[in-house]
Amino acid sequence: MLLGECSCTSRLLEALCGRRRVMVSIMKLPCSFYCSLWFLLLLGAGSLLLLVHLQDLSDMLQQQTPGAKLMVAPRWPIPKEQSFDSAVVIGINLGGGFHGALGVEMSSYPSLPTPSPRQPPAFQWLPHPATPTSGDQQAESTRQPLTKRHRKLLLKSGSVTRSGEEDSRLQGLAQTQESRRRLLREVCAKYQPGVTERPVSRRQVSRVYVEDRSGLLYCEVPKAGCSNWKRVLMVLGGSATSTHIIAHDDAHYANQLRRLDAYDQAGVAKHLRSYTKVLFVREPFERLVSAFRDKFESPNSYYHPVFGRPIISRYRANASRSALRTGAGVTFREFVQYLLDVRRPVGMDIHWEPVSQLCSPCLLRYDFIGKFENLKEEANFLLRSIGAPRNLTFPDFKDRNPKAERTSSSITQRYFEQLNSTERQRAYDFYYMDYLMFNYAKPFKDLY
Repeated sequence: MLLGECSCTSRLLEALCGRRRVMVSIMKLPCSFYCSLWFLLLLGAGSLLLLVHLQDLSDMLQQQTPGAKLMVAPRWPIPKEQSFDSAVVIGINLGGGFHGALGVEMSSYPSLPTPSPRQPPAFQWLPHPATPTSGDQQAESTRQPLTKRHRKLLLKSGSVTRSGEEDSRLQGLAQTQESRRRLLREVCAKYQPGVTERPVSRRQVSRVYVEDRSGLLYCEVPKAGCSNWKRVLMVLGGSATSTHIIAHDDAHYANQLRRLDAYDQAGVAKHLRSYTKVLFVREPFERLVSAFRDKFESPNSYYHPVFGRPIISRYRANASRSALRTGAGVTFREFVQYLLDVRRPVGMDIHWEPVSQLCSPCLLRYDFIGKFENLKEEANFLLRSIGAPRNLTFPDFKDRNPKAERTSSSITQRYFEQLNSTERQRAYDFYYMDYLMFNYAKPFKDLY
């Protein structure tokens, strides 16, 4: 009995000791909890101070460099028309094919999307303003702070803000395109009303080359940079890696480019509806002189016998047997007589055919109208607009008769001085629609 009482007393003492230990643990818990809470509060306050400091740095940078566009974390999903540079062409709807934003480099064409139906072409050049407007200030208030890491990425990527001068230049090129398209529409409405409602024949698209990967349709205008344009199309299509390794004859006879007249009627209509249609033109008289110098003043195994012999036979009195046999030595005046003769002894050739007939601009309604006089700048503007690889630029070399001086306005004037005023007027009438459609000035004051 005594042992039982001792056992009960021992269990009671152990229970009392256990309760004491529990109470001690409960008393210690608030202390560690409050320490952790205090640490979290200090950490939050420090983070807030850091964000405020970074925001001050961002504002200071904006004040020191007005007009600078800071890199911020993207908001997903990125809108389709989001700008990737300080000044980009938003929605350059040249056609329905692939349209990359200006300044976005495409290193390759793994798989471009199938062109969709084209909307009316429209350039919208949006340069970044130097001083923010009220709308810009509101956007700035929601902009995330520029972090040091973002600043390093910005400098490393080279995505710096274009100068105001560059913005103005590109804006001018975009406005020029709109002006040229508008003039062409007005001329066509006056001289060829309702032409767009007519069906397109294969002959009318026989000079149009198709480049599917970038969604381009290019109408070939000889003596207006067409050799180099074919080189560019070959690189875009993947059949060549560089324009500089393509020989002149390969560009014309081994280019592997398909023409639009190779498609059936439905295919022609689809391409015209969804691809970017491109045309480059040249001052008509200058183009004519360039063609004459190339085909008749240089050795040529095709144009001398095919065109030279009948021209000499028809328009040269007392022609020598050698000239009649070879067709060499055609003068510029004899060439113009052939050109203006309604019963010419040999047919028309694409090298001097008017662009208004060669490329049917009223019917096809080109999205981009470039000019040879500013060929390289306008061609590169187009290439950047369609998202061509950054390392692809328009070549400016002359590999056919490289020693001959390029045909200029002064050289053109020298050739046309060989004609009388009536012949000059008739030649102007022959190319009148080209002068009108593409806004070229009269080359001589006595023309009407």
